[in-house]
Amino acid sequence: MADADPVLALANDIGAFTADPLGYATYAFTWGEGDLADMAGPRTWQRAVMAEIRDHLSDPARRFQPLRVARASGHGIGKSALIGMLVKWALDTCPDTRVIVTANTEAQLRTKTAPELAKWAGLALTSAWFRHSATAITSTMAGREKSWRCDLVTWSESNTEAFAGLHNQGKRIVLVFDEASGIADKVWEVALGALTDADTEIIWLAFGNPTHARGAFRECFGRHRALWHGAQIDARDVEGTNKAYLDELVRTFGEDSDIARVRVLGRFPSANAMQFIGQREIEAAQMREIPVLAGGEPMIFGVDCARYGDDESVLAIRCGTDARSRPWQAWRGADAMSLAGDIALATQKWQPDAIMVDAGNIGAAIVDRLRQLVGDVPVIEVWFGGEGRDAELEPGVAVHTANKRAEIWTRMRAWLRRGAIPDGARLRDDLAGPTYGFAADDTRVRLERKVDMKKRGLPSPDWADALACTFAEPVLPRRMPNWLDPSRVAAMRDEDRYTELD
Repeated sequence: MADADPVLALANDIGAFTADPLGYATYAFTWGEGDLADMAGPRTWQRAVMAEIRDHLSDPARRFQPLRVARASGHGIGKSALIGMLVKWALDTCPDTRVIVTANTEAQLRTKTAPELAKWAGLALTSAWFRHSATAITSTMAGREKSWRCDLVTWSESNTEAFAGLHNQGKRIVLVFDEASGIADKVWEVALGALTDADTEIIWLAFGNPTHARGAFRECFGRHRALWHGAQIDARDVEGTNKAYLDELVRTFGEDSDIARVRVLGRFPSANAMQFIGQREIEAAQMREIPVLAGGEPMIFGVDCARYGDDESVLAIRCGTDARSRPWQAWRGADAMSLAGDIALATQKWQPDAIMVDAGNIGAAIVDRLRQLVGDVPVIEVWFGGEGRDAELEPGVAVHTANKRAEIWTRMRAWLRRGAIPDGARLRDDLAGPTYGFAADDTRVRLERKVDMKKRGLPSPDWADALACTFAEPVLPRRMPNWLDPSRVAAMRDEDRYTELD
C-alpha cells in the first residue's frame, strides 16, 4: 500500500527520522537543486548539533531528559537556517509536537527568524503538511492545527505567559531562543517550567552572537555549562561565510576588541555592553599630548543640533588630530537663529575651512542661516540617516556602514587612536554610550539609535555626535601651504577624494 501511494511512502520514510534530524535534513531537502543549488548539505557545525540531538533521543536513558544546546558564534554561520531545518524536522517526525520560537527583539523575530522558518518549510518535500503565517506554522491535518504547531512569540519581562504555559506531556516540546544573548533573564527563568513534563522529548536550543558579558546566555558557557551542550564558534572556521569581511573586522578593530570577539570569534565581550568605542581608547585620547601639526591640516567645525529637553547643541572644533586646543561650545534650549549667530561669531574668530552641521531637528534652518552669514566658508549638511559609505581605516581595510551616522562614528573611532580630545565626563560618557549592531544583511555596522539609548537611561550623545560630524566629508584647507604641490591637489580633486572648497 505504501509503495503504491506516494503520500504514504513519504510519510513512512519521514517517520524513520523521528530521532535523526541529520538523516531527515539529508533526505527532506533537495540539496544541489533550485534554491539549494550551491549547497551540498548542512554545514559541519549544523551537522554536529543535529548529531547531538540524534544521540540524545536515541539513548533510552536520556531520551526523556531535557536536552539543552547552546551555540555562541560570530555572524553569518547559518544559525537561522539550522533553526529552520530543526523546526521542520521536529514537526514532521512527531505528531502533536509543540514548538515555541522567540528572539531578542520583535524585529529579529519578524524580519529574519520568521522568513527563514518559512523558507525551509517551503523547501522540504513535506511542505504540504503544514501551513505557515507570520506568527505560526500549523498542521494541515483536520482538527490538529491547535495541537501540532510552531508559534513565534514575542516577549516582555512583564508578559511571559507563553513560556510558562508550554507543556506537551508524552509528546515533544522544542523551545528555540534566537539571538539568545538579548533575551531577558526573566524569560529564561520562566521557560524552565517547560522542562518539567515527564516522558516527554524536550529540546531547548539557544543560538546567537554573544553580545552581552552577563546574563542567562552567558551562563550557558559559565556556571551552568554542565547543563548545556555548548560551543563557541569562530565564524572564519565555518564553510560559506564571508571570510574576507570577517578578517577585515579583526584587522580593523583588533582580535582582542569586543567587536572581533562577538562578531567573528564567538566569544563574549569584555564589557557588559557592546560599546562601539571602548573606554581605554577614550581615556587615551583625553590624556594624549596635543600632536604638533606639520601644517596644512584643515580646521573643521562639527555641529550637533538640539532644541528642547535635556539635549544640547554642541560645536566641536577639530584641526587634524587636535580637537582640544580650541574650546568647544554648548547651548541648551537655543533656537536656530541664535545658534547660527553664535556659530558665525566663532567662524570669524577661528576661520574654519568647513562647517559640518547635523541637518536633522533644527539643523536645516541653521544650515540655511549660516550660509547667509559666513560668506565663503562651506556649510555642509550631515544627514545621520543618509547612505553610509565604506569607512577606510587604513589601506585595504574598510568597514561597511549602514548609514551616515555609523560611517562618521567609525571614522572618528579610528581617529581616536591618534587624536587628542577635551578632558571631560560629558564627552567621555557620550563616546562610550552607544552600542552597535549590524544591519539586516549582517555586514554593515549600525550604531544604536538615540531613542534606544534614552530607553536605557542614557542621554543623547550630543558632544560625541558633534565631533563625529567633523568626519562627514574629507576637506582641504582653503589656504594651501606653499609646500603642498599644486598638481597633487588638482589630482586629488579630479579623483573626487576631497570636497571642493575653493
